[in-house]
Amino acid sequence: MKALRTLVDKIKPTFTRGGKLGFLASTFGAFETFLFVPNHTTKSGAHIRDCNDMKRTMIMVVLALVPAMLFGCYNTGLQVNLEGWTAFFYGLVRFLPMLATSYIVGLAIEFVAAQLRGHEVNEGFLVSGFIIPLIMPVSTPLWMVAMGTAFAVIFGKEIFGGTGMNVFNPAVLARAFVFFAYTPQMSGETVWYSTWKFLGATDAQTGATALEQLASKGEMQWSAFDAFLGFIPGSFGETSTAAILIGAAILLFTGVASWKTMVSVFVGGLAMAYTFSLCGVGALSAHEGFEPYMHLIIGGFAFGAVFMATDPVTSAQTSTGKYIVGFMTGALAILIREFNPAYPEGMMLSILFMNALAPLVDYFVVEANIRRRKNRVKIAK
Repeated sequence: MKALRTLVDKIKPTFTRGGKLGFLASTFGAFETFLFVPNHTTKSGAHIRDCNDMKRTMIMVVLALVPAMLFGCYNTGLQVNLEGWTAFFYGLVRFLPMLATSYIVGLAIEFVAAQLRGHEVNEGFLVSGFIIPLIMPVSTPLWMVAMGTAFAVIFGKEIFGGTGMNVFNPAVLARAFVFFAYTPQMSGETVWYSTWKFLGATDAQTGATALEQLASKGEMQWSAFDAFLGFIPGSFGETSTAAILIGAAILLFTGVASWKTMVSVFVGGLAMAYTFSLCGVGALSAHEGFEPYMHLIIGGFAFGAVFMATDPVTSAQTSTGKYIVGFMTGALAILIREFNPAYPEGMMLSILFMNALAPLVDYFVVEANIRRRKNRVKIAK
């Protein structure tokens, strides 16, 4: 590492302002801070002096996503009648091109935007680029992944000013764009399983997700335990609640994600699910053998609660707001599932809707706190 540090210091003047390649200063800075902890601090205001920066925070989220990704690769092969390591490598071969496409397209736009503005390259896409292929169907063409990624980065981030300024979660926005622009390829009976005849996989294996099967046909060909472990059809990262909870533990232990938002999403979803069950209404609650808690272990509910609803930029900033936004996110997701059979998932729309409302929730929380303080001042006088 010392030799690498020496090399970087040697070529650095070439890429600084005034150097021969000074116009690439932001690009060089991105690579330097990726390799080494930045050796500079903020120039004014209070700041924390430690080795953590945004890149390392984002990398911790990526590490938390790895368990869900690894199991998703195995499950993808399992769904086409493969076993063991063969099943895993089959899924990995399907996942890696989607991941590469997401990162290449997204980072290219990030670097171009940084160069045009003369700003540092934002690191937030390290997480968004990893999440996007995890929430896409395995059969999604790469050009659709590229289109969704480009839309999310340009219209979801850069148009607002880059990382930290965006209103909507970029990964969810990418999924929403592809879903509404190319609906037949993203939902229904012809997606989610692979059609590759590779490593001995069954040819032309297609089908809907477990949630779509239940909503459209009332079929429940899996147990709650299988659903919790992840042995059901679905996208790479969303099937295994067990693997997602491992990632949640990593995020909470490191303090990267807010437990207030995360727990509130599950509580809100569970409360709404049991409400519909007790009232005997809803498209899913009416099915025999379907228990309310199953909402939390099928589809993208758990993944959304852990990795997307907790986004520190697009979620609520106040402590009380985190509880409110989290609860409403979970409750709204179940509401959409139960009363919109044409769109049984619900979590994506719920997160986007609450992203838009989070600033308003924070505003009312702050205003309420101000009023309480004014009342205390009056009483003290």
